Amino acid sequence: MRCVIARFPFDLTKSGVLESMKGVTPEPVTGESVIIGRRHYPAKQVGQVVTRQDRRDFSTGEVLRAMTQLGFTCRTRPDAASAPPADPYGPASATLGAPLSA
Repeated sequence: MRCVIARFPFDLTKSGVLESMKGVTPEPVTGESVIIGRRHYPAKQVGQVVTRQDRRDFSTGEVLRAMTQLGFTCRTRPDAASAPPADPYGPASATLGAPLSA
């Protein structure tokens, strides 16, 4: 299947990606990831191995789109911004209105 990553066309196949990623140790996943075999790889690592280009040359979206078209499962991590904000002052902020004991 012809996929465009970093403005360059690549003829990728599922078996070709599996072969390229064979023996590659997954880096810790902190964002978007691709499941190849039984391993979770960061999208940027997969793009770098498959295209042999610098990670700064392409976005995770390009890699995820190409891997999804090939039939791999892609995952996204929820942003920390979407989680409810934690109270930076902890339980002490709940007692601000209470009178001080002497």
